[in-house]
Amino acid sequence: MEVIRSQKRTASNDVVSNPKIPLYLTAPPLEVRLEEFELFAIDRLRVLKGVSDGLARGKNPKEMDDVVDALWKEHMRHSDASEMLNKDIISHFVIRLVYCRSDELKKWFLSMETALFRHRFRLRNFEAQRAIVGEFGLPYKAVTGAELESLKERLGQVVRSLGQISPSVVNDICCVSVCFFSFLSFAVEAVYYKVPFEEVPDLVAGRRVLIQKGHAFVAGSQLVSLVVTQFRSHISKALILTNRKWMTTIREREKDRLTPIVEALSTTYVGPDYSQSNDYADISLKDIDQVSKSSFPLCMRHLFEKLREDHHLKHGGRMQLGLFLKGVGLKLDDALAFWRAEFSKKVGSERFDKEYAYGIRHNYGKEGKRTDYTPYACQKIISSAPGVGDHHGCPYRHFSEDNLRAALGRMGLSSRGMEDVMDKVRNKHYQLACTLTFEAVYGTSCDVGINHPNQYFEESQKILKSKTPAAPV
Repeated sequence: MEVIRSQKRTASNDVVSNPKIPLYLTAPPLEVRLEEFELFAIDRLRVLKGVSDGLARGKNPKEMDDVVDALWKEHMRHSDASEMLNKDIISHFVIRLVYCRSDELKKWFLSMETALFRHRFRLRNFEAQRAIVGEFGLPYKAVTGAELESLKERLGQVVRSLGQISPSVVNDICCVSVCFFSFLSFAVEAVYYKVPFEEVPDLVAGRRVLIQKGHAFVAGSQLVSLVVTQFRSHISKALILTNRKWMTTIREREKDRLTPIVEALSTTYVGPDYSQSNDYADISLKDIDQVSKSSFPLCMRHLFEKLREDHHLKHGGRMQLGLFLKGVGLKLDDALAFWRAEFSKKVGSERFDKEYAYGIRHNYGKEGKRTDYTPYACQKIISSAPGVGDHHGCPYRHFSEDNLRAALGRMGLSSRGMEDVMDKVRNKHYQLACTLTFEAVYGTSCDVGINHPNQYFEESQKILKSKTPAAPV
C-alpha cells in the first residue's frame, strides 16, 4: 500500500470484485491519497471506540451485533461497494500501523479488531460464513455419514444442556408425541466440524462442544469461535511484523510526512472540538459558581474548587480549566476578570498582568501565532501526568480511591452508583466511569458515552434547561 499526494487512486480488480469481510492477510496493492490515509483511519477509530464502549458497558452478544451494525453504517458505509471495501482495508492497515508501536496499543487494537470481526461475522448468513472459513484455508472438513450418526445422541446431550432447542422443534413436540431422544435428534445441527480442541478455547471453557479424543465437534452455528481464533492469531503476529517494519524502516523514512500523522492518531479525539459555544454553553461571571456545581464534570469541578481555595493553579491546571471555560462560552474579557480576581488574592494584580494575562489572551487566539486553541478532550486529560502540587488530569485515573469516593459523594452519588463507578475505575474504563457519574447525577442514560468535558457540560445543561419552566410571554 503506497501513500501518495492527492490524485486519482487506483485499485486492483482483486480488491474490489468481492465486497465481503476482508481478512487483512496482506496489504493490498493500492495507492492511497494522503488525506484518505488519515480520514479513513479516524472513521475506523470511531467504530473501534464505539465497540470498546459497548463492551465496557457489558452489552450482550446480540446487543453488540446491533452496536457494530449501527457503527459500521454510520462511519464506514459508501454508496459504491468497491469503495467501501477499499476504505475497510485501507483503514485497517493504517490503524494497525498506528497501534503497533507499544504493547498497550497493540493489546487494545487486537481486542477491538477481534471483537469487530466477531460481530461482523455473526451478522453474515451461514453461506457467507462458510466462504470466510474457506478463505482462511482451514483444513477442517464437515463430519458426515456414519461418524456423525454415531455422535448424534451425545451431540444432542450437549444441545440439551445449553437449551439450544429451536422454536420449530418445540412446536413439533406440542403437536406430535415423540420419543425424547428422537426429539433431541431434531435439535442436532446438520453440519459439524471436527477440530483440535485447543483451537476453540472459548467453546471448551463454556462446555458448548462435544470433545472426543482431543477433538471438538463444532456446530455450524458456532463457526464464529473457530474463525475468530484464527483471525486473532493472524492479527497478533501481523502486529509484531508491522512494529518491526515501523521501527527499522517506516518511522525514519516517513519522518516528514506520515510519521507525525501516525504518532498523533493513537491519541486523536474523534468528536466535536467544542471550540465554539452553542445555545447550551454560554456562561458569564455572575452564574459561574452556580453552574460549576450543577454542570461541571468532576475534573473541571475539582480545578474550579482548587482555584477558589488556593487562588492559584499551575500551568497544566490553567490550560485545562481555561480552555474548558472558553468552550462553555466565557468571553475573553470575562475570563481575564475571572482569573485576575482569583490570582490577585495571592500574587497581586500587577504580577498577574505581567505573568499570566498573556497566557489567557494566547488561549483565545489574541497573542503569538493567533491560534484559536480548543478545549482538551478526555483522552488528552487522561493521558496527562500531573505532578506534586498539580490539580489537572482525570480524577478517575489520578485520584486515590478514598479521594475519589469523597468527591463522588459530594456530587450526590448513592452507594450503589459509587460502586458501579469504582468498578469501572478498577478496570481502567475512566471515560465510562465519568459516563456512569453523569447518569447517576442526572438520572438519565447517556448511550453515546462521555468523551469530552464540554460534552458533559452541554448534555447536563440540556437536561437542566428542559426541566426549567419556560418564562411567561
